[in-house]
Formats: sequence, C-alpha cells, structure tokens
Amino acid sequence: MKRRLALKQITAASFLAMAGWMPHAFAADDTIKVGILHSLSGTMAISETALKDVALMTIDEINAKGGVNGKKLEAVIVDPASNWPLFAEKARGLLSQDKVAVVFGCWTSVSRKSVLPVFKELNGLLFYPVQYEGEELEKNVFYTGAAPNQQAIPAVEYLMSEDGGGAKRWVLLGTDYVYPRTTNKILREFLHSKGVKDSDIDEVYTPFGHSDYQTIVANIKKFSQGGKTAVVSTINGDSNVPFYKELGNAGLKATDVPVVAFSVGEEELRGIDTKPLLGQLAAWNYFQSLKNPVNAEFVAKYKAYAKAKNLPNYQTAVTNDPMEATYVGMYMWKQAVEQAKTTDVDKVIAAMGGQKFAAPDGFTIEMDKTNHHLHKPVFIGEIQPDGQFNVVWKTKGPVRAQPWSPFIPGNESKQGL
Repeated sequence: MKRRLALKQITAASFLAMAGWMPHAFAADDTIKVGILHSLSGTMAISETALKDVALMTIDEINAKGGVNGKKLEAVIVDPASNWPLFAEKARGLLSQDKVAVVFGCWTSVSRKSVLPVFKELNGLLFYPVQYEGEELEKNVFYTGAAPNQQAIPAVEYLMSEDGGGAKRWVLLGTDYVYPRTTNKILREFLHSKGVKDSDIDEVYTPFGHSDYQTIVANIKKFSQGGKTAVVSTINGDSNVPFYKELGNAGLKATDVPVVAFSVGEEELRGIDTKPLLGQLAAWNYFQSLKNPVNAEFVAKYKAYAKAKNLPNYQTAVTNDPMEATYVGMYMWKQAVEQAKTTDVDKVIAAMGGQKFAAPDGFTIEMDKTNHHLHKPVFIGEIQPDGQFNVVWKTKGPVRAQPWSPFIPGNESKQGL
C-alpha cells in the first residue's frame, strides 16, 4: 500500500512537471534564487522600478546562455515600497525564507543602512548599484555605484573650473537623509580646502516626496546675486520633477545658475519637459548616449526587452547609470560563482576581487581586490532636448574608488576591508 502511494506521488509529480506546475521542491536543484529588492511603489518607484526591469532582463539573458554553473536563475521580487524599515523585513525574508543566493537592490542609503545588519547577521550577499556617500565598507556588500571621488568631487571641480563656469558660491540642496548630508559634509570640507568660506555655502534639505520648491528656488536666485553660483543637487526620487519644473517657472537657466545632479538620469527625465533644463548637468559613470559597441548592444537589448514585456511607456524606454551598474554587477557575480564553482557566500566574496567586465560605459572595468568597489570612469553631461546627455567632461579612464573620503579626518588608514 505504501509502495503504491509512493508510486502515485512520483507519477503525480512527473505529470505536474510536464504540465509546467512543478513545485519549487522538485526544481530546487536546477535553479539558483536571486533576490530583487527595489521599491516598486512610493516616492522612489520613479527610479527603482527600472532597476528591477533591467535585473529581470539580465536574468533572462544569462538563462538563455545556459545559466550559472548549469543552473537557471530564478528571480524573487519583493517591493519594500519606499519604506526603509520594510527593506530590512523584506531582506530577511529573501535570505531566511526564500534562501536566495544573492540580492540585487536598494537605492537610497537609508534603505541600504536598514538592510546591512540583516546581511551581516545572516551572511547574505548584497550588490548595491547606486552612487552613494561612502564612509562604509562591508564584507557582505559589493558597491557597483560611485563613491564620492568618482562623482561628487569631480563634478564640483568641474564647476569650479573655467570650462565649468568658475563657480564661487555653492548651494548644496538635498533630500534630508544620510546620503545628501554625508556627501555635503565631504563637499563642504573639499570646498574649504579650495578656499571657499562657509558664507559662500548654503545647505538646504527637504523631506522625501517634497513638492513645493518655489521658496527654495527664489532663495537660490537671491543667493546667486552674491557671485557666480552653482547648485549641487542630491534630491532623490520623484521630488526632482517639481524641483526642475520650478527652475523652469522661475526662468533660472543653466547659463545663470548651473545645477549638477547626482540622482537625476535618463529615467527621471522621462515625462519631464526638458526645454527649460537645457544645459543643466548630471554627473554619472555612464550615460545612454555614450558611443561604443557594447553600449549600443546594451541599449538595443533593453529597448527590445521593454517592448517584448510591454513595460509601461516602453516606446520611450531608456537606460541609465544604476541600470548599467546592476547589469555589470549581475555578470560579475555570475563570473565569481563560476570561478568559485559554488554560490557559497564566503567563496563568492573571495572570487569577486579582480573580476573584470567589458561594460557599456566603454571600458573593461574591474572590481577592486581590497575595497569591494568598482573602478569606474566619470562623465559629466548636459541635458539635451530629448532627455539624453551630451558629455562635456570625462576622465581618461576608470578611477579607483575611495570609500573613505580623505576630506573627513581620520579616514587615511581606512581604504581596505
């Protein structure tokens, strides 16, 4: 009787498998679970949804090439809904319940800070794809976005230069959380080192989701009357839309007061009338407009994927820096897993150092062997009428990250893990 029951269960399982209804228990040996931890609702959805989409595209691409170590990748998608404590809860679920081998996720530094204790406690592996403030180096995290010396410092140096307009006064405008505040702490010290006085620096913060920038823009206009002024914007999420609209309403052009943004790219400019923003700047490590064969293929693949999956507004699908960082990170993780011949976190971490990848930014970039950051090129671009960027300044090649800024005292000996 027991034998007949067992045979019936095996037959049922075989039927389910053929019908495409195989439970995960039967498929576990053939798949590797990958966590996708991005806000698909709330104030950060404008930026993070595209990272989920490009991650799924990359998983499909890797699976079509045979997967990783002969196993298919299976995405496990969760939505922390721009709720920072919920990020930690969702991360715990991915690691302890879903048993994912790796997580690709977070945008804001407050979301990353929220999940760090979980990844450390459970020895999980996080790939973080967005520029950030540095002052952090964790064994369980690989940072595929920029450190301050790969974005913020070069952008301010450019604006101080003759080519960048020779700015003398500075408005440091950001969303009120750890990334803008720490970045601006570093920038203030950098500006001091260049002889800029505190009286020529105005630091302003707004909450997440802030929408009324009329007074702030009026104050910027007034402040700029004291000398050549530039705005460094670390505004995050959908607040960028009303900020740039107000710049246009106030008639504040890039020739009057240039704005360089660290969290505005092609995705955020979709749906915005860019005419009033022409010439305004963004500093990133990748732009869709870069001309090279690898990028041409990357852009074409994503546009085709957006159309095939009928993504919202797929007709205007764009790529941007954090999307490229997600793509690069996923392939470097794949390479490390294949080198280690296992998804064991400690062995993959050991294999990640020195991984190289021909990136859409036009360079073969490398994961640093000691600090879990990518060596990345830096580009500064001007907003064009079509929402793309014309590169006006770039480094000659990839720059090694300094996770611990030399402009904060006591960081001199902290560059490695």
